[in-house]
This record gives sequence, structure tokens and C-alpha cells, in this order.
Amino acid sequence: MSLAKALRIISGICEGLLAIPFLGGLFVISSGYSALGFMFIFHLIVLFISRSQREPIYGSAAGIAASLLGWIPFLGFILHAASAALLLFSAFQGPRVNRSGPPPRY
Repeated sequence: MSLAKALRIISGICEGLLAIPFLGGLFVISSGYSALGFMFIFHLIVLFISRSQREPIYGSAAGIAASLLGWIPFLGFILHAASAALLLFSAFQGPRVNRSGPPPRY
């Protein structure tokens, strides 16, 4: 398992915990919104590592958007749930097939 894949699983679980109605919001508010700042930085790190290993970055990009807009009550829930799903989906999807090579010889 690559480092980027492991970090996407961890960040997907964290986003899923923030997406729990009322409990996620209570955690964010009780931390003084610093949980959103931590997740923003964490998603940036995951994005750069995923990019350097040529792995999908769309889950981290959604996580960054969720961290920036997570202070809006119901929108935060929707964005955290969506980014958790995208992060976990991108972590567990199969390897991409390289189709940019030369065409097959017959």
C-alpha cells in the first residue's frame, strides 16, 4: 500500500467523522474551528503526496473545499460526507490502466 493511499484512507475516515450530524459540528465548534484548519493542511499534504505519486487527487481537492466551507452548518455536513466518500473511493479503486502508450501490435 502506498503512502498516498494510506493517507487518503485516514483523511476519509476523519472526514467521515466530521460528517456525523450534530457531533461533527459540535466537535468543530468546540475546537474553535481549528479542526477545519488542521484538515485543510492535512488535505494539502495528502494532495501533494498523491500528486507526486501520480495517484488521484480529487478526494483531497473536495476535502480542501469542505475545510474551507465547513463552517456553514448544513453545507459543511454535505461537503464533509461527499469528500469522505470521494477519498475512500479513490483509496480503494483499482490501479489505473496506462492508455497513453503506443497502440498494440497485431
